Amino acid sequence: MAKRQFLQAQWKNLVMINYEVDPQILDAYLPPGTELDLWQGKALVSMVGFVFANTRVLGIKWPGHVNFEEVNLRFYVRYYNGSEWKRGAVFVSEIVPKNMIALIANNLYKEHYSAMPMRSSIVLTGDGHTEFLYEWKFKGKWNKLGATANNQLVDIAPGSAEEFILEHYWGYNKLSDFSTMEYQVEHISWQTGSVKDHVFEADVAGLYGEAFEPYLKKEPVSVFFSAGSDIKVRMGDKITI
Repeated sequence: MAKRQFLQAQWKNLVMINYEVDPQILDAYLPPGTELDLWQGKALVSMVGFVFANTRVLGIKWPGHVNFEEVNLRFYVRYYNGSEWKRGAVFVSEIVPKNMIALIANNLYKEHYSAMPMRSSIVLTGDGHTEFLYEWKFKGKWNKLGATANNQLVDIAPGSAEEFILEHYWGYNKLSDFSTMEYQVEHISWQTGSVKDHVFEADVAGLYGEAFEPYLKKEPVSVFFSAGSDIKVRMGDKITI
């Protein structure tokens, strides 16, 4: 039976820059009972920028918290519940421009949100592509993540790298050495646009820790863009191992 709906929104204009990392640097974040979900034997993390739009929490549009940006760093896990494998994401860091969003998410879902000044832009290039840029201000400097994507969108191919990155429908957070928070995310299968250029300039050590710096400073293994869709986030459950 589905859990009560906690959040409803649109996730729009997702830019996802994907890097291979040493699996050991993810050990400290791995929720009990889960294991890394590898892509062709590789542990991947994604830097993700997108827009929350038409956001409702418990069915209510809260003034000043309806449309906003988010930039996050996430990796991929799977959890076996005794009958099936569930594929999910774990968030190392999530940045939004609103303190209240960070407070609610950190307390209810044990997420890792921080509030910082943010801005975003969309520029039509005139050649069938669009530039999407997300920026956030940390220690007085603007960091940036973005991509130039084809306006022609296509369905995700089964078994593709895009499917692996984009189609994780569960979130997992470490509560303690013996317990994990699990919550469901619902959305249709997204369409993607091929990316011809990207940018990621950030204080990696300051934002995410020195362990991530050697990996996030390299060239990514892939960059994806998705237009996104309506989404729903269900109330969470505690898993005790």
